Amino acid sequence: MVTALTVAGLDPCGGAGIAADLKVFNALGVHGMAVATSLTAQNTCGVEGVYAVSGDIFQRQLTVLLDDIIPNALKTGILCNAEIVDILAAIIRKYKLTNLVVDPVAVSSSGKEVLTMDAVDVIKKDLLPLTKVFTPNIAEAALFSGIAVNTEADIREAAAVLHGLGCEAVLITGGHLTQSAADTYYDGSEFIIIDGTLYEGSYHGTGCVLSAAIAANIALGHSALEAIQRAKRTVDAAIIYAYQIGKGMGLLYV
Repeated sequence: MVTALTVAGLDPCGGAGIAADLKVFNALGVHGMAVATSLTAQNTCGVEGVYAVSGDIFQRQLTVLLDDIIPNALKTGILCNAEIVDILAAIIRKYKLTNLVVDPVAVSSSGKEVLTMDAVDVIKKDLLPLTKVFTPNIAEAALFSGIAVNTEADIREAAAVLHGLGCEAVLITGGHLTQSAADTYYDGSEFIIIDGTLYEGSYHGTGCVLSAAIAANIALGHSALEAIQRAKRTVDAAIIYAYQIGKGMGLLYV
């Protein structure tokens, strides 16, 4: 059985984080496992609080799991602070884990900051060199690259800088600069625009679903580019069949 691990936060409404990732893994025929970085207080309207687990508890979750099962791929969501990133990077090296997808959740869709600047620095220094696919949105690409991203040329420049930090491939998401759902892929040799449909409305957990689907498809043996293309189709379908059960954003149907 192919397996994938999500290292992320717990979203009580089930639309993002661990809950969303596990639904994606299951839908794509991959056995999902989860290690919690944090508990959150959030709903479809927004994030009110993020409460990081202690470093000891985080490390214990990971090591007990990995002493038994090594995942075919893993992905990250909210990592909260430098201590958690440090522990994760060390454990990835210790257990020789591969096929890491990093979704650098820095600010929630409702505007809540969920990642410290110290953590940003450690991700850049220690985690990105271990990363197969890095999936920042435009704001996160600007944060991690130090480049103000206002044009398509800026996206390419930021992607090149981020690739230079050591990850195998970069996918900068968010086509709102061109009023589209096109994402930009860069693997050090070529830029590829991956088109998508821009849907009306607001949806909770799209970044989580995308990165989880990328990880699952890599676990299944697809290349990074193939995994991204398949994941985009998964997100499109999930938005088409999204449903409204709360007072805020729609939830994706996976």
